[in-house]
This record gives sequence, C-alpha cells and structure tokens, in this order.
Amino acid sequence: MKNFSLIGAAGFIAPRHMRAIRDTGNQMVAALDPSDSVGIIDSYFPEADFFTEFERFDRHIEKLRRHKGKSMDYISICSPNYLHDAHVRFALRVGAHAICEKPLVLNPWNLDDLEKLSSEMGRRIYTILQLRLHPSILAFRDKILRNGGGRKHDVDLTYITARGHWYLYSWKGKVSESGGLATNIGVHFFDMLAWCFGRPVSNVVHLSTPRKAAGFLELENARVRWFLSIDRRDLPRQPMPGQLATFRSLQIDGEEIEFSDGFGELHTKSYQEILAGRGFEAAEARDSIEIVHDIRHAVPLGAKGDCHPLAAEVVRQKILV
Repeated sequence: MKNFSLIGAAGFIAPRHMRAIRDTGNQMVAALDPSDSVGIIDSYFPEADFFTEFERFDRHIEKLRRHKGKSMDYISICSPNYLHDAHVRFALRVGAHAICEKPLVLNPWNLDDLEKLSSEMGRRIYTILQLRLHPSILAFRDKILRNGGGRKHDVDLTYITARGHWYLYSWKGKVSESGGLATNIGVHFFDMLAWCFGRPVSNVVHLSTPRKAAGFLELENARVRWFLSIDRRDLPRQPMPGQLATFRSLQIDGEEIEFSDGFGELHTKSYQEILAGRGFEAAEARDSIEIVHDIRHAVPLGAKGDCHPLAAEVVRQKILV
C-alpha cells in the first residue's frame, strides 16, 4: 500500500484521482485545497488529513516524513494549471513521485527545468494522458501503425462542452492561469493526435476568443482542422434537462471514430500503469505543450485557408462572444 497526498481536492477532476488511489489499493494520507468544499473526501478517505493553507500542508508532510516514518510515495496534483510547475517541484523536494493533471506545464521551457530536477532528485514526474488509454484510440492507433506511415490523413476534431458564465470568472477563464481554452480543454486531444500522427509541422489559428478557438494543425502524418468551444450555442442539438451538454467528434478520412464513452475508468487505468512502472513521464507531454503554447501566442487569421466548417460559420454569423 502506497502513501498518497493530493493537491487540489476541491477541483472537478479530484474525485477521479481519489477513486483511482482507492481502487488501486492505496491510501490518501492528506489533501490540500484553499476551498473547504471537499466533503467528497469522505466517500473515499474519511481519515485523510485536510488543509486549506499550503504552509500547514507542507509542514504536515515534513513531520510525517521526519518524525513518523511515513514518507509520501506519490503526490497527485489537481490544482489550477499555472500552479502545476510549483506543485510538481514540491512533490520532488519531499521525496515523492508526482502525478500531475494535464497540462503538466504551460510552457515548453518549464518542462526542460522539471526534467532536470526529476533527474537530480531521482523521482519521476508522471502526467495524465488518459486518451492514450482509451480502447477506441488504442485500436485506431494500432491500425495506423499496422498500415505504415507516409500517408497524410485528413482529420476534423470538434469538441464542444458547454460552460456557464462562471467559467470566465474562474481561473479557467484567465489565460495567465489556465493557458486559455485550447490549453485547458484541448491539450489532451492534441496529445492524442500527435501520439497517433507524429510531431507538429505547422500550426495556424483561425479563431481565438475566451469561449471558442479553432485552427489548422499539420502533423507528420495528418492535416487536422480543429474546433473547441464552451459556448452552448455551438452544440448541434440542445440537451434535455439532466443530459450532458457535450459534443465530441473525431473524423479521420471521413470516418467517425467513436470515443464518447469509456472516460470514467481512464484515471484508474492511468494509475495502474503508473504503479506498474509504465506511466507517461514528463517527456511524453512535450509535443502537446509545444502545440498549445504556439496556439496561445498565434495571431488568429479569421476564416481563411483550411478552416474548420464550424469556425467559418461562427465568423460568418459573428457569434464570437
């Protein structure tokens, strides 16, 4: 049984990490979050210590290690994106391996420093790249590899996940803290595409607003038109009460790749792989970090060139906000 601590216990994704820790037969010893709305902990680890101040959490981890012989084996990080770098560094300093939500960092040079620190401290940095473990994506990538390279595939990626006004007022709506829309909700899709089709060749942005973004990404073996949105108006159909307001579509050479289901278990699978020594380490995140960094700093071109149809329609109807 391994000892875990968790940073960011009140976040949306934290319960998936708690469940993964429990379902892999381990224990969460302590948790941290500035918000105390963390009653979900009782469903998984009611005996876990909880802190709202980082300094007290830091002291507690040190006391456990130095005076009670209970070192942390892993620290799971579910904090806001801009804090991932610092919290990974904290995990390494207290002698733990880090398991960090996407995006691991916001900038490629942050990744360089973390890899050096990981080597110096002799501890590993794992990142959650859950789409690489999705059965449909695994099957598709296997098919691509069996057929060999050398062919450019045409890909259309559409991801719409409606969010209310709160989103733009939270850290997720602040580019300096989340990295912007393409980073916060798109980075795992870009990772999956680069994993399947190779490294980025060129990267063009057609549309970039706080609520939607679109562009054209050329990979070694694919031409990708992509569209991301948190605007409910972009959904192809309005959901009934109680239904998820989310639409995912991945079309490759005109064929739809179905991966709408099967997300609930992917964090547990990720933890199983990490504990077996097969987790995705920091270097694996580089392509996606570079892609979203370039998107963040690109100047949008408007509906020109090889533009996603939904982006062209958004520009035409001027529904940009």
